[in-house]
Amino acid sequence: MSEKIPQHRHCATCNRAFVGEGRHCSPECGTTSAANLKKRKRQLLFLYAISVVMLIIALVIVNS
Repeated sequence: MSEKIPQHRHCATCNRAFVGEGRHCSPECGTTSAANLKKRKRQLLFLYAISVVMLIIALVIVNS
């Protein structure tokens, strides 16, 4: 007597269930996801740059 749930996916951004192809339920979620990914990449690049600068400063101080 259980009701079957139709085949569906969950949106990668908002986690809402949807029927269809792709990773996102709407173009808005796709745009939001792309913007968030770009922001995270920028933050990671900034972290790498700061780490390299700190390493160079530490090497200069140790060799002085």
